[in-house]
Amino acid sequence: MRDAVSTARRSPSIRDILIQAAIWSAVSLVALAFFWLLADLLRHGAQRLDWAFLTALPKNAGRDGGVAPILVSTLLIVAIAMALAAPLGLATAIFLSEFTRVGGRLARWTSLSLDVLAGTPSIVFGLFGSAFFSAFLGLGFSILSGGMTLACMALPILIRATEAGLRMAPGEWRLGAAALGVSRATLLWHVLVPAAAPSLAAGLMLGIGRAMAETAALIFTSGYVDRMPSSLFDSGRALSVHIYDLTMNVSGGDQNAYASALVLIILLIAANSLALWLSDRMFGQRITSS
Repeated sequence: MRDAVSTARRSPSIRDILIQAAIWSAVSLVALAFFWLLADLLRHGAQRLDWAFLTALPKNAGRDGGVAPILVSTLLIVAIAMALAAPLGLATAIFLSEFTRVGGRLARWTSLSLDVLAGTPSIVFGLFGSAFFSAFLGLGFSILSGGMTLACMALPILIRATEAGLRMAPGEWRLGAAALGVSRATLLWHVLVPAAAPSLAAGLMLGIGRAMAETAALIFTSGYVDRMPSSLFDSGRALSVHIYDLTMNVSGGDQNAYASALVLIILLIAANSLALWLSDRMFGQRITSS
């Protein structure tokens, strides 16, 4: 009798099987969509992608040549966006999770503002960046204007992800630190922030992905110019804008558009891998040593 009961407990029910099948189906569909997209890009753009394409200047309105200045402009724009968004996002997330009362008026209004910003269309950010950074601050169409605009777009995602990671830390850690006389700054730097490192890395990856793939906001801020930038105040064309221009405005630019899209995907994968590595390297060792 006992063996029969244990056997019945071990055998999965039809409901469990259906749930597992649904989960695996969803995962398979997501993976299939990604690999289908990647295969299509490889089929159309891999033959054009080589070292000369990455280091040459665009020619004939982008139909020929490479993407060297466009690649440099993209990296500069993303670097500015992340350099501004990461410290601001981390500081705001710490403020919301550690220095505001849950359910308080300040926390509610700040959370509402973040939710509204996260759902704001990119074209609105582009108009704001054009009016404030380009016109009011006098930066014009520049890499700096584009990077600052993308920082505003990435901030809500980064703040929300980091805040969630900080709130997941057990309250006993804070009580134990207070009982031991540990300062709040030490608790944050050596315990809470390393514990929230995966969430911070996830927010960085989402922010980098949105920044690299953005088109509408950069058209109004960083511009269309496809020459090599000499400073952050020069106009620069990002890869996403370049792909849009080759596809919509340049006849015969499809092959270079596919190759540029493939470069963009490679950059996204490299940036995400770098964010994960830095998270494990910088914060993983600190929480282990502490």
